Amino acid sequence: MHAPKRGAPYRRCRCPIWVDGFLGKQEIRKSLGLRDWEKAQSLIREWEASGEAREDSAPVFVTLSDACEQFTADAKARGLRQSTLRKYDLLFRQLKDFAAEFGLRFLREFDVEKVRKFRGTWKTHNLASLKKLEYLRAFFRFCVESSWILENPAKKIKSPNITDRPTMPFSQDEMIRIYAACDEYKDCHDRTGQIHARRLKALVLLLRHSGLRIRDAVTLSRDRIANGKLFLYTAKSGTPVYLPLPPFVLDALEAVARGAEFFFWTGKSKPESAASDWRRSLREVFELAGIQDGHPHRFRDTFAVELLLQGVPMERVSVLLGHSSLRVTERHYSPWVRARQKQLEEDVRRTWAADPVLSGQTKGTPGVHGRRDLVN
Repeated sequence: MHAPKRGAPYRRCRCPIWVDGFLGKQEIRKSLGLRDWEKAQSLIREWEASGEAREDSAPVFVTLSDACEQFTADAKARGLRQSTLRKYDLLFRQLKDFAAEFGLRFLREFDVEKVRKFRGTWKTHNLASLKKLEYLRAFFRFCVESSWILENPAKKIKSPNITDRPTMPFSQDEMIRIYAACDEYKDCHDRTGQIHARRLKALVLLLRHSGLRIRDAVTLSRDRIANGKLFLYTAKSGTPVYLPLPPFVLDALEAVARGAEFFFWTGKSKPESAASDWRRSLREVFELAGIQDGHPHRFRDTFAVELLLQGVPMERVSVLLGHSSLRVTERHYSPWVRARQKQLEEDVRRTWAADPVLSGQTKGTPGVHGRRDLVN
């Protein structure tokens, strides 16, 4: 083995390692696609032990950059959402920066140790860190399926401990204060009650009574509302899912539409940029209303919790929220299910009847109405 530019004696460079020699009667002269001498020597020992240079054990000469590009192309072909593609793009930029810092170029150079070090550079925590690890696992799984590497190094990285934040819907008093803050809101020209302020209140009403995410609400087009109902999405069965909106929400939306295609978006900027602008305005509203930890997703939580408190089954709430599975809805909203709480109370009461002391089944025990004897 040798580094091609330096020759056999030199082993400190980061050039790809080549093998040049004979294995039995077979002459081998090719790159191993590795920069680590220990890994290269281990591979050669495997070849010598088996008596052949097995292709299934030899690394494929694929760079990290090429792998990321091919994964992105495949993700677009599969029709992944733009928000998901942006997350992968951010992950790949960070992965390439890490690789450049440690002199890694080829995909095969990433082992469990390297991936663990890469995870240590993340500034994300909790659920965001778990999601990022899932994206990393998906990328390396794609590389394994493409026969570029033999195993998924990210699969052996343990998931972080997750502390779920409690679902915090807005109270009725908080909603009243938010509506009042929208009426008092001053736009960039220091005008109160002008066009932007009215649009801001219309957006708040839409978020509260539709359960839409901020990006979906901001980019909502007029043609998705017909006959007082909002088209949410098409279910996997092909059935469209609609949500009726209160008349006052419809009136507020129509007042700010002014004949445009979108209620809160020009359609020219990127959707995420438009959503960021409205998030900034909502932060100012929360500050004006004196709401701590206010963020747009709490409107979605309020929408879901109000349905559950009215006794709407969680299965139906899950459909309206557009969750991928009922398990997602249960993880976030199970504490608010009134029916489940009542069932828990009934379960506890049934244990009372099974108690021999309280039921009076024990010999010489008068039951619950004769508890004075128990004290004596």
